[in-house]
Amino acid sequence: MQRMNLPSLSTLSRRDLIKALIATTATAAAPHFASAQTALPSYPFTLGVASGSPRHDSVVLWTRLHAVNVLGMDQIPKTPVPVQWQIAHDAAFSQIVQQGNAQAQPALGHAVHIEVQGLQPDRWYFYRFMQGTHVSTVARTRTFPAPDAMAAKLRFAYASCQRWESGFYSAYTHMARENLDFVAFLGDYIYEYKTQKRRNPDVVRELDVRLSSEGDTLDDYRNRYAAYKADPALQAMHAHCPWILTWDDHEVNNDYGANQAADLSPTFMQRRAAAYQAFYEHMPLRASTLVAGFDSLKTNGELRIYGQFNAGKLANFLVLDDRQYRDLQSCPKPGRGGGNTVRAEECAELFDPKRSLLGNAQERWLGSALAQSGAQWTVIAQQTLVGRRNYSPSKNLDKALLQTDNWDGYPAARRRMTDALQTHAVKNPVFVGGDIHQNWVGHVKADYENPRSKTIATEFCGTSISSTGGTNDKIAERLANNPHFVFADAEKRGYGVVELTPKSMTTQLRVVDDVRLERTAISTLASFTVESGRVVLERS
Repeated sequence: MQRMNLPSLSTLSRRDLIKALIATTATAAAPHFASAQTALPSYPFTLGVASGSPRHDSVVLWTRLHAVNVLGMDQIPKTPVPVQWQIAHDAAFSQIVQQGNAQAQPALGHAVHIEVQGLQPDRWYFYRFMQGTHVSTVARTRTFPAPDAMAAKLRFAYASCQRWESGFYSAYTHMARENLDFVAFLGDYIYEYKTQKRRNPDVVRELDVRLSSEGDTLDDYRNRYAAYKADPALQAMHAHCPWILTWDDHEVNNDYGANQAADLSPTFMQRRAAAYQAFYEHMPLRASTLVAGFDSLKTNGELRIYGQFNAGKLANFLVLDDRQYRDLQSCPKPGRGGGNTVRAEECAELFDPKRSLLGNAQERWLGSALAQSGAQWTVIAQQTLVGRRNYSPSKNLDKALLQTDNWDGYPAARRRMTDALQTHAVKNPVFVGGDIHQNWVGHVKADYENPRSKTIATEFCGTSISSTGGTNDKIAERLANNPHFVFADAEKRGYGVVELTPKSMTTQLRVVDDVRLERTAISTLASFTVESGRVVLERS
């Protein structure tokens, strides 16, 4: 068994990194706003603003200064740039709560992360950034309920997989009207592929010509994020409410961790280090994501994006990272990526009890978090499908055909997780996932070798925002061979909306009519309810 080693991040010196992070995570500094003379010549907030990592008394505000001219030349000087921020009770900023200064450092791509502390629980705020005479979009964010409070209701959307070329982000236009408290984004924020041309029938819109090849440097990843974040619908959704984020594989490279020879090479590890830094630069993440006082970026490249977000007594959100720490895939086939499937009877390594999808440290953290989770609902947000999905036309479990890139490739690790849910008697556990570009809804079982085993949790694995899916030609057959799933659809793009109350959870699968259109209608493909205390999906 070979575990993936973590990379060295050589793009920043330790001194530069610490300096940059101290400057860009300043909180509640005394305001001393720059004069018009310090304004950049071009509007620098072209990538929008965002907030995330909400707690009951704190939230992260984000922006990244970015401006290019018609020739594609960077207009932001390669020096620290002063930026001001404000957070207020009202959109007119007549009731400012906190304000301060930060330095956008070139070592971090002129990204700014402000961790605002001392906020009131369970309320909305407005925020903005300023640079000289330039003012960003005014955006909303919110804090979660206090630890001892039982909220009457909480609404969130889960989404994933937004390949630019595959379609417009019209789903976000509709999502902004869903009256959400936050968004859980579950991976594949960007796609690292070489840009395809319009003559390809699967290409709806083209990326910038500068991204015509698949890059592997920090600048390549920065340019890719800049292209995606320029989308107005995506920017508007970030400005609408806070986001909680994890990643999947395309933030680095398709299905990385599949093939030992390719994925452990020094060249690839340098690429992964650049991709990890770019992810941090472009997401509203806390500085604590960079573990061990930031030294780990220099020594092993870890970004600890798994974590816990408590919404009072109503819900506990556990966000997992099933990419960074996983063991390499079992029985890899040369040239095969995420589509790698194996027959269970032909791959003994698949059932090695030592194999982990989360890594030992994250598994221990998850067990501890589940043991302490006293909330009415425990929502486990992670990248992909949890329930076993047999691709074989046979119902014979010994002949099961399983995909090794998701939890089916790590059945012992899945069993440890479901055992922990039972051991700690976790209330109303729910899994949400993405990755597969399809909607799958089902019951998570204690033992997939026994179809009559106990149901442990419910699961909603969502479709993509824009990335291409499949057809429903074999959906009926696969549902019949996997009776723990109650619904599936491979053809529609969109997102899910979950509403939690103390008594029930309602989930709507929202899908757009045509992802190839910038303006398109939306509808509810299916809706499900789970009553508190009953791990049973009921179709509404």
